[in-house]
Order: sequence, then C-alpha cells, then structure tokens
Amino acid sequence: QAQMVESGGGLVQPGGSLRLSCTRSGGTFKAYAMGWFRQGSGKEREFVAAINWSGSSTVYGDSVKGRFTISRDNAQNTVYLQMSSLKPEDTAIYYCAVRQYNYQPSSDARDYTSWGQGTQVTVSS
Repeated sequence: QAQMVESGGGLVQPGGSLRLSCTRSGGTFKAYAMGWFRQGSGKEREFVAAINWSGSSTVYGDSVKGRFTISRDNAQNTVYLQMSSLKPEDTAIYYCAVRQYNYQPSSDARDYTSWGQGTQVTVSS
C-alpha cells in the first residue's frame, strides 16, 4: 500500500504564503495521479488541487484557483502545494492522496486510494 506524509502546515497571517509537501512511499512507486484535499472543523472534505502523473496537467477547486499551485517532483516522490494570498477560510487540515493505478487527476475524493495523516493550516490575524 502507498503511504503519504504531509508537512509544512502552520499558523500564518491573512495574505501570507505557505508551502505544503507530501512524500509518497511504498506501493509500486509509479507516478500515479495525486491530489490535495482539505477539511475545516465541522465541514465536509473539499477538493483543493490534483495533478497527473507527469505534472503536465493540473486541476484546481474554484475557491483556490489563482492562489494555490500544485506541482510534483517524481524523482523525490513528492507533491507540493504552494499557497499564496491565504485567507481565514483556508484554515483546515490539508490531506494529500494518491489515485493509485490511475494517471489522471480527479476532484472526487472517492477516486483516491490512499491518504496521508494531514497537516494543519491556520490562517488568522
């Protein structure tokens, strides 16, 4: 089974920036599609961004488009989420996930097979 470890979360002020990383291990070590989701307290899990196997195709949720950028470095088995112009509404636990055995991105959490433990992002003044 694939395993993911997220890092980079923390407390930032509105308008600030933060970069999350997710390192994958285990499984077949092929470059499958990856995604980022988030879940605020008392809220449903929300799609943030996804990326295909090579990094040439990305998909973003409407609430983060233009502010967040997803990228990957397959040599490092790592996916990144660069977050800029952060807002208090971005406060959530951020999870990375792998769509194992599939190379295309998806905004549907049900398409992903393995999830990381999450990292907390808090945006507050």
